[in-house]
Amino acid sequence: MAYSSYSNLSRAQLTFEYLHTNSTTHEFLFGALAELVDNSRDANATRIDIYTEKRPELRGGFMLCFLDDGIGMDPIEATHVIQFGKSNKRSPESTQIGQYGNGLKSGSMRIGKDFILFTKKDNTLTCLFLSRTFHEEEGLDEVIVPLPSWDLKTKEPLTSDPEKYAIETELIFKYSPFKNEHQLMDQFNKIESSSGTLVVVYNLKLMDNGEPELDVESDHQDILMAGTPAEGVKPERRSFRAYTAVLYIDPRMRIFIQGHKVRTKRLSCCLYKPRVYKYSSTRFKTRAEQEVKKADHLAKIAEEKAREAESKRVAMEARLGNDLSKESRAILRKVQDSAMMLRRDADIRKRNLEAKQKALKEPKDLNFVFGVNIGQRELDGMFVYNCSRLIKMYEKTGPQLEGGMACGGVVGVVDVPYLVLEPTHNKQDFADAKEYRHLLKAMGEHLAQYWKDTNIAQKGIVKFWDEFGYLSASWSAPPSSELRYKRRRAMEIPITIQCDKCLKWRTLPFQMDAVDKRYPDSWVCLMNPDGTQDRCDAPEQKQNFPVGVLKKDKPTAEDKQKELADKIKQQQEKLEALQKTSTIKSAADIKKLPLEVSMKPSETSGQTTRSSERTVSRPRSPPLPAHLKNAPSVPPSRTASQRPTRASAAPPTPPKSEPSRTRAAAKTPPAATKSTAKASAKTPLSSRSSRASTKASPVKLAAAGQRKRIIEQEESEEEEEGEEEEEEEDSEEEIEEEPQTKKSKMATAASNRGKVVEKAPPPKRGKLDEVPEKMQQKEPENDTKNAQKDKGLLVEVRVNKEWFTGKVIAVEANKQSIRWKVKFDYVPRATPKDRWVFKGSDEVRLMRPPSPNSQTPDTQQETEKGSAPMEPDTTQPGTSREVTDSLVAMLRTMLRYFFPPAFRIPKDDVNSMTAEELMAFPLKEYFQQYESGLQSLCNSYQSRADARAKAVEEKNNNTELKLKEADEKLQKLRTNIVALLQKVQEDIDINTDDELDAYIEDLLTKGD
Repeated sequence: MAYSSYSNLSRAQLTFEYLHTNSTTHEFLFGALAELVDNSRDANATRIDIYTEKRPELRGGFMLCFLDDGIGMDPIEATHVIQFGKSNKRSPESTQIGQYGNGLKSGSMRIGKDFILFTKKDNTLTCLFLSRTFHEEEGLDEVIVPLPSWDLKTKEPLTSDPEKYAIETELIFKYSPFKNEHQLMDQFNKIESSSGTLVVVYNLKLMDNGEPELDVESDHQDILMAGTPAEGVKPERRSFRAYTAVLYIDPRMRIFIQGHKVRTKRLSCCLYKPRVYKYSSTRFKTRAEQEVKKADHLAKIAEEKAREAESKRVAMEARLGNDLSKESRAILRKVQDSAMMLRRDADIRKRNLEAKQKALKEPKDLNFVFGVNIGQRELDGMFVYNCSRLIKMYEKTGPQLEGGMACGGVVGVVDVPYLVLEPTHNKQDFADAKEYRHLLKAMGEHLAQYWKDTNIAQKGIVKFWDEFGYLSASWSAPPSSELRYKRRRAMEIPITIQCDKCLKWRTLPFQMDAVDKRYPDSWVCLMNPDGTQDRCDAPEQKQNFPVGVLKKDKPTAEDKQKELADKIKQQQEKLEALQKTSTIKSAADIKKLPLEVSMKPSETSGQTTRSSERTVSRPRSPPLPAHLKNAPSVPPSRTASQRPTRASAAPPTPPKSEPSRTRAAAKTPPAATKSTAKASAKTPLSSRSSRASTKASPVKLAAAGQRKRIIEQEESEEEEEGEEEEEEEDSEEEIEEEPQTKKSKMATAASNRGKVVEKAPPPKRGKLDEVPEKMQQKEPENDTKNAQKDKGLLVEVRVNKEWFTGKVIAVEANKQSIRWKVKFDYVPRATPKDRWVFKGSDEVRLMRPPSPNSQTPDTQQETEKGSAPMEPDTTQPGTSREVTDSLVAMLRTMLRYFFPPAFRIPKDDVNSMTAEELMAFPLKEYFQQYESGLQSLCNSYQSRADARAKAVEEKNNNTELKLKEADEKLQKLRTNIVALLQKVQEDIDINTDDELDAYIEDLLTKGD
């Protein structure tokens, strides 16, 4: 269809407001300035000057200028600038930075409201004027761009329309800072080379306080980001000089800011112990797939055109037949040539498609370079370049995300081709976030490998940084400025500088007097002290880094099985958590819940239930004192030994004394435990009933019907606990069996009677009464109060796979969890003295119950007085004689077992004490003396351990000093050997210790 057929159709138009909208893609202001620098680099410029000119009459008070010596533009090429999205740089194999045809417009409009461009190429001068001020003043909606041009020699306008030229120059004189043609020509004269471009941006953007966003007053050799503090901000985000220094991975263009040269860097040459890792992956396909689709589309179009031409050729040959006239042969030849050319083009397109499809399946290769930034260790992270242009900087990955000292100070560098990852329009991110995350993940794995290869952690991280002058405990503190540390850092990182003439990079040999030396901006190869690199025609030395290999540990069958089991366990825990947090909408929903949830225990047993829910794999713990109700369960081995004691030693006493009984039972010696284990093993029903009454005791405040309902729930729970009971019986059978005495049977019966568990057929479950709302409302409040009672607990915390003792000094509670702040008694120097841990986690456990000094029966009674009084059950029978005798025997055994030395009452007198005498026994004094002796013993152990650790540390320090002296002597010896060899044989070239060792070994081998 002819183009004329579309002349009446509507066309998309670019409005004036789009100039501002387009500029908002640049959130980072230096990124907008870098767009103009990128254009100069793509124009093969060898130098760019970025400077400001004061103009008080303009908004911001100055103009920002970019002057380069690139290839420039002629009038036709300049028209492409005002075509949004038009770019001659776009091609899959292009190494140029610009791809979208948008950087100059978006970048300049982000800096200011107006810009004017002067460019020179061949024998033409061209001026391009894009002004938002002009559009606002004239009330224009369309984007109008004056574009006059002149002859280089005669300065005469190049135009066939004088009226158009007059309007264009009039607008420039009116709305630009240059008010006549003479001033315009002065700007062209600034382009001293045969070609180049000058971009002037003015009417700059202002901040809310009316000041320009760019600060050119604080530092006259730099352009700073206004309002940015010097502390706590990366230098590249505050200083444009620092940003342009690392803007390109391999700088070949000299950059001058405010007339002073930028010391550009090759990042990989500025690192300690650099190492390169080759990475190959088939994951990066997005950009390649787009190229395949594009090639496929072009191949199909070319194939259709070729078939159509061939069809015309066949039809023409059939129509002409045997007509051999000159005109017929000319027409036929023309058709045949057209068909042949189109077929050749279709074949080329097809081969191009096949090549791209093949390339799509091939892995993409990248080089990761890692090194340690010993100059400024706080400036670490990944620098990701695209086509040699910086896109992302200081990206943390791998071990650096954990926030420790591992991999701290390490910088990674990678240059990603355009076909692997496509940058966004503002060149501050990547279009495919998923593939970019995959790249960072791969860099994190190689970063961890690099950290292992350097052996910094094995030698000591603190020691490593001390060697280079980082003496402060603060990570962000700068290194020491002492001369010896400066020399140490300078020895490890040689100075790499660029020649101002040939633009080649030269590495200078280390010299003692060159530390902190400032080199001139016009440094040339002739100034190089290295005789082999002191002329511009000498080839540039290649970067030869050691090659590292990522070593992946292949998981064994056991590791895979363990990993699978862990995943299954995690999923089961998630499932149980979801089941426990189900919403209750009716009484029928309560029936479906586990017993501990449906019972809605009060303050006394609520915390114990929640603790057992968190550690499902652990057996149930005995009732705890008030200040231990929120503590996690003890390990299974201890709990298993306490369970039979709990079942048998439960005489009917008032509820207030129950915690103290439990503590006494927990400390019962093994002999007493064994005597009661068989009784509980043979009466599992009574054991379960004891647990039932333990849980249900706080609910006795409710009516008798509610108590009966809870008992019914416990009876129905017996079937669900079948497997748990079998495990209990198995563990109890391992205990040495003894014949069950009549006393144990009677104690069990008395315990059952005391707990109001009647042996009757379980009634059918009826409709549950609604739990009072007051109890539900008070639960969170009670949890917070109980949590504060955890202060003072003695616990053990696991740090780096070792357990350390400590004390809970602070508690923080919320709706989801409770955290303890534990202060350690003793930890190594590298470990913090305190730590926050989650209560109930695997990283913390109770070391032992609180000392008798802080929780004796006397103080226990005082503690219980503060709690809500419980109504005694007057229907229970009195305590039997057998139970009393059993308790007296247990108390005697316990007192003899923990009897402190030199106590005022002889140990043998305990055996002859009556029950009344035992009731008057001074337990408080007894436990105070016991704990005092135990504390003295622990202190002596601690003192001996500290003394031994100090001696080992001193010995280690002496050894390290001797090792350091030996290393220095060895290094000095190596230096002398190299000097001696160079005197004997002048052309010898030895740069590293490994080369020297290999050379000496070779000499010895030849001598043999």
